[in-house]
Amino acid sequence: PAHECVFPQVGVTAQKTMRLLPASGRKATQKVVVVGDQDGVVTCFGIKKGEAVPVFKTLPGKKIARLELGGALNTPQEKIFVATGSEVRGFTKRGKQFLTFETNLTESIKAMYVHISGADLFLCASYIYNHYCDCKDQHYYLSGDKINDVLCLPVDKVNCITPVLACQDRVLRVLQGSDLLCEVEVPGPATVLALNNGNGGDSGEEVVYGTSDGKLGLIQITGAKAIPKWEIGNEKKRGGILCIDNFDILGDGVKELLVGRDDGVLEIYNFESADDPVLRYDHALSESIASIQGGCVGKDGYDEILASTYSGWLTGLTTEPVHREGGSGEELKLSQEMQSKISSLRSELEHLQMKVHQEREKYQQSSQSSTAVLSVPAFSVNDKFTLNKDDASYSLILEVQTAIDNVLVQSDVPVDLLDVDKNSAVVSFSSCDSEPNSNFLLATYRCQANTTRLELKVRSIEGQYGTLQAYVTPRIQPKTCQVHQYQIKPLSLHQRTHSIDQDRPMNTLMLKGQFSFAEIHSWVVFCLPEVPEKTPAGESVTFYFQNTFLGTQLESTYRKGEGCFRSDNISTISILKDVLSKEATKRKINLNISYDVNEESVRHTLKLIHPKLEYQQLLAKKVHLIDALRELQVHEGNVDFLLPKYRSILEEADQLLEEYKRQPAHLERLYGMITDLFIDKFKFKGTNVKSRVPLLLEILDGCDQDGLIAFFEAA
Repeated sequence: PAHECVFPQVGVTAQKTMRLLPASGRKATQKVVVVGDQDGVVTCFGIKKGEAVPVFKTLPGKKIARLELGGALNTPQEKIFVATGSEVRGFTKRGKQFLTFETNLTESIKAMYVHISGADLFLCASYIYNHYCDCKDQHYYLSGDKINDVLCLPVDKVNCITPVLACQDRVLRVLQGSDLLCEVEVPGPATVLALNNGNGGDSGEEVVYGTSDGKLGLIQITGAKAIPKWEIGNEKKRGGILCIDNFDILGDGVKELLVGRDDGVLEIYNFESADDPVLRYDHALSESIASIQGGCVGKDGYDEILASTYSGWLTGLTTEPVHREGGSGEELKLSQEMQSKISSLRSELEHLQMKVHQEREKYQQSSQSSTAVLSVPAFSVNDKFTLNKDDASYSLILEVQTAIDNVLVQSDVPVDLLDVDKNSAVVSFSSCDSEPNSNFLLATYRCQANTTRLELKVRSIEGQYGTLQAYVTPRIQPKTCQVHQYQIKPLSLHQRTHSIDQDRPMNTLMLKGQFSFAEIHSWVVFCLPEVPEKTPAGESVTFYFQNTFLGTQLESTYRKGEGCFRSDNISTISILKDVLSKEATKRKINLNISYDVNEESVRHTLKLIHPKLEYQQLLAKKVHLIDALRELQVHEGNVDFLLPKYRSILEEADQLLEEYKRQPAHLERLYGMITDLFIDKFKFKGTNVKSRVPLLLEILDGCDQDGLIAFFEAA
């Protein structure tokens, strides 16, 4: 793709709500764009001579959550299906509505897939999957966690209906009828599914998935067996994947993989060998990419990648050359068509500026009248609060449909704000009283003009739980603000995992009492992230977790009247004991609590912490030496006389300072964890050792692992 071109803007769009209709007419190659927005409007347009030509536009209604195409087998897929609320509507390519199907779902549709025939509809609400054939209910399935996307393997290739659900608990669920055929573990919460090569590959069994933590993979589903083919990590720490398409944009006869991410990065992967895809091209947009498609749209003979972003912008990356070159030595000149396009855009911009000025004056006059009633302008905020496994921090991403003026962040629990490279906002901290108001953080991010997306990073402390609030104020008049709340949970640094190492020394906490399955599940939801709010089906459930900061683990198994929690970190057990007791007391439920402490687990946890502690202490020492060494360098002129280890500190000074700045209070957090481990070990024995903490801190400064273990065992 050579350059970017912009199409008309629609309203705020959800994931997978833009498609390209096949070209109509025998010789036509240009495709028509159809997009659904959160105002409930379906807009369809083509491009003629560089101008958007409307085909049809529907009236506003409920938010459109998905838009898919369908049609009879071996015919162009040009019937448009939209999911809005609990209803599915169908439109022809000319805009005539041919279907209104009110489903029996009590919730809004979150994901939809239309089989090629158009007769089979696969719909998902939060936890519920339904298959309809000719609008008649065929199959139903209740998932163990939230469903993010759905598709069906091509029936003409696999000879049976095989739906695949992408679920929040890092599992792809393959169904047969209303039954679970198999579960496929994937490396992150799958947010989007696509058939490989657009048709499931030669076998029709290949499914590409993208995850919310930015990973890509291909799975081959053969009957009740699933084989992982390839997997691409997210080494560049890019955003989560929202959309995937297959299209031959490079013109080499092999379809490339087009990927859109929630940080605005668009990627093209191609298959140089028959195995893993290779990133060939990427391009950064300023907003999250909700939908991506490949095809010929803007100009006949030139293919494009079309992306729709969160606030409704449609952007095309075209293969058409930017300039047409004259003879040698001649200046590159813009084509006549390009010049007329620029002048038309200029006049359109002037007209809009005049209109805005007139409306603003009209508003000022009406707001000053005695009968004026001010209406608060509504604006849409797309937010995401997720735990990053790599650095044990939470990412808070705020995306607004209009430019952000400022964001105020407040927390009633201690949290560290970490640096984000992509963040250009200016941050200022206000002093706050933690005692009377439980106010531990007050920070304001002032955004530069035209910033619509802001990313923040925070790190919490396990055992301290409460609420983080973001007050979002956009650049609109009159000034208005939205408050968004995010829960910091007691075991906030734990992340769901598929399995744990059963050979580690484990501590056990047992609960018994007159509580229901739903009650103990609600307590676990309160304590731990990534647990589905809905009470699981069945009589009991087991969840596995890993602490992203330390690498310790937790196994949680519970049923009506009984709960068992096992961890190799005694502090995790201590936090659970305190919080679960408090929650049971609130509901006036008596708990019988017993525990089994494994002494070996403390030594094991210290050995996990020590390499991190040693690294951070060494980093702190190096950073403290940098100023003195630089002064010496300026004074002496050269540093050849220094020992190699000091010369290397000077050479790596910028990277060391950058790393230290990115991880403020990292060493403090490690000291805090070791102190908690020491206190918790003896708390279970009924001994208060807080008076010995200063001695422990002295030993920590010495960074001697054997001395530390000896102190824990001798105390």
